[in-house]
Amino acid sequence: MQVTLSNQPITAVSADALLILQFEADGRPATASYDAVRASNADWLNEVESSGEAKGKLFETTILHRPQGFAAKRIALAGAGDAAKFDPAGLRRLVGAAVRKAKQNGAADLALALDTAYATPEYLSAAAEGVHIGAYEVDTHKSKKDERTELASFRILAASGDAGAVRRGNILGESQNFTRGLANEPGNILTPPVLVERARAMVRASEGLEMEVLDRDRMAQLGMGSLLGVAQGSPQPPFLIVVRYKPANPSKDHLALVGKAVTFDTGGVSIKPADGMEKMKYDMAGGAAVLGAMRAIAQLKPDVQVSAFVPIVENAVGGNAQRPGDIVTSLSGKTIEVLNTDAEGRLILVDAIEYAKRQGVTHMVDVATLTGAIVVALGHIHVGLFSNDDGFRQQFQASAARQGEKMWHMPLDDDYREYLKSPFADIANIGGRWGGSITAAYFLKEWVGDTPWVHLDIAGTGWIEDSKPYMPKGPSGVCVRSFVDLACNWSK
Repeated sequence: MQVTLSNQPITAVSADALLILQFEADGRPATASYDAVRASNADWLNEVESSGEAKGKLFETTILHRPQGFAAKRIALAGAGDAAKFDPAGLRRLVGAAVRKAKQNGAADLALALDTAYATPEYLSAAAEGVHIGAYEVDTHKSKKDERTELASFRILAASGDAGAVRRGNILGESQNFTRGLANEPGNILTPPVLVERARAMVRASEGLEMEVLDRDRMAQLGMGSLLGVAQGSPQPPFLIVVRYKPANPSKDHLALVGKAVTFDTGGVSIKPADGMEKMKYDMAGGAAVLGAMRAIAQLKPDVQVSAFVPIVENAVGGNAQRPGDIVTSLSGKTIEVLNTDAEGRLILVDAIEYAKRQGVTHMVDVATLTGAIVVALGHIHVGLFSNDDGFRQQFQASAARQGEKMWHMPLDDDYREYLKSPFADIANIGGRWGGSITAAYFLKEWVGDTPWVHLDIAGTGWIEDSKPYMPKGPSGVCVRSFVDLACNWSK
């Protein structure tokens, strides 16, 4: 289902429901679409306003059936909140919430009226994204689906608008849902070989992408002992996949997106508590995010070369599983004392990072559900962001801000290296109880070296614990938009 742009007058649009933005009364902007409702339905609008039934609060919806002067079956006043705080991210969530509400109420054909002030490319793209995000469901494996109406059509009504922006929103929304679809799969279905095949199918369907697959034998030949150590307890084979995008006239820069993909994480011998372990199917959300970003990048065709590196393993308990105290040798030759087998994400990432460096990348972003410590620090609101380069960090944060993805810059002082000392190897894979997300990031930094780098810990944001008005409980697709924005607005 594609979102389309139309310049048809809002009164003439035939739809199951026509969405009209309603802002809170204080400082409410005078919008042509809201005034059009008042012009032919003044008694109703005055009544719902004065009674407090329709206050314009965010996500609040008020329905008028069979409105006078409109071809639509219903008018839905969609609460947009405070006009001064309304931005593309707010519109994205509002549209997602409206879509979910409409599906519950049997509306399959929706239209959204956007006045001139909100018909800019940023708002148009966000509106189209919101449709896809709101339409996504997590009940793929239910034999009987929850009762709802599937959305068949969504039109954005604007007197003048950029159809390219709507196309971009469609691509971004679909790519986030591709990411969410991968992350939503349980570990018994999305095994490492299956994830490789899902990635391969995406590459085949995307013009301009190439894919390389390194299997266990090839990684052993190269010396990826850190990654292979994590995988040795599982009967499922490990992989490192590389998805490459190269524009016709690339700049000298080469951006790497590195995503952790542990298809299920028991914690290994350092086993996790049983309570909540089912969520460890999401431990490949970072890898899913970079694959979703590559899907969008292939269609939007930025000028910078981008390669995704996705190490894929299952961290299982078995007779051959890695033990606490084991020492492994990474691709770089650096040795690691494995003090905790549940700190496995960093072990697979460092071999992927070293391999990326050998491919000539000039800038690097990695994303991983890496530490519970970041959830303690930031909750489920902000992504933890670490970096070794202020210029590149600011560039990435500008992309995240444009896309409404909340990132919080965390410290990465050299003093934290002391926590990772080992008397038996070059470095330990954990640093103790304190500053866990920081020491994990510093561990990665040891392999990054001088390459401008951003590390994103999405352990608290890769999925949502409770349903939101605009999104069901489950995978969030976080970081896809920021990655695509970074590539499409690359500073040469």
